[in-house]
Amino acid sequence: MRGARFGGFSSCYPVTENPSYVVAGITMHMTGTNVLRCLLALGMMSGLVACGSFANCFNSGFAPVACGGGYSESDVSSLSQPTTTSAEDRWMGATATGRTVAGLVLDDGSYLLFYTARDNPNILAGLVQGTGTSHSGSFGSSSTRDFNMEGAGIRAATMSGSYVPSKCFDGTIAYVTGETESFTSTSYVDSESALNMSLVAGNYAGLRADYHTVTVTVDSAGTLSGHATDGCTVAGTLSPRGKGNVFHTSVTFGGGDCREGTETLTGVAFYDAATNQLYIAALNSARTSIYLFLGTKR
Repeated sequence: MRGARFGGFSSCYPVTENPSYVVAGITMHMTGTNVLRCLLALGMMSGLVACGSFANCFNSGFAPVACGGGYSESDVSSLSQPTTTSAEDRWMGATATGRTVAGLVLDDGSYLLFYTARDNPNILAGLVQGTGTSHSGSFGSSSTRDFNMEGAGIRAATMSGSYVPSKCFDGTIAYVTGETESFTSTSYVDSESALNMSLVAGNYAGLRADYHTVTVTVDSAGTLSGHATDGCTVAGTLSPRGKGNVFHTSVTFGGGDCREGTETLTGVAFYDAATNQLYIAALNSARTSIYLFLGTKR
């Protein structure tokens, strides 16, 4: 059987060793090393953009960055990197194959990119996550993992990309088969806004790739609770992390119908005021279990 496709290209091996999912409030679990056979060079970076096809990114006085290139992480890790020129930001965009992407690069170099099903921005299809290094418009990462909810499971990857601070991000995914894919994105308009938990508080509903419905409720104190129609429940918290309605999150499974038992995961959440959508990504330290949620406020 062939692996599931992401961004228009097939993974080289399917995941066969105990994957478990819960998308939209998805949980995914990996217990074997074979799930990491596919090396993909992922140019996503929280929504990366192929600047070569996104020339308007450079129409605001920024000097063009060489797109389609980028250093590897080993090339740039020893270089100084002023905060004002890093890739830190929230990014929103799409793939050429009809997927919506919503991403985040944090001040410590860690990043995550949510991607949806093809031609359906309301169904979460997976997450790309890792840690990289920014320098002079180039970004490199050797620790990328793609948590795919469409059958491919957890895949190891590398990523290289180019960016213009606060404007656009360029990234390329290169699979071991030689196939490539690009993401395009621009800086999120409210990435500098002040935290507002009252704005985030509410009830959210999302649809998983297996078409189970997941609901999450967040109150003004940041307390979180969730329930899926497959019976799994979660409880957790959101706490301030920085500007742009980005939060630390902690999620604990409720046992019972949850395949993860009562495991606790930690990560990041952010709120998109333009679409009234809440994104949550929480992982264990080994990055073998993940909880993902994308829901719209009701």
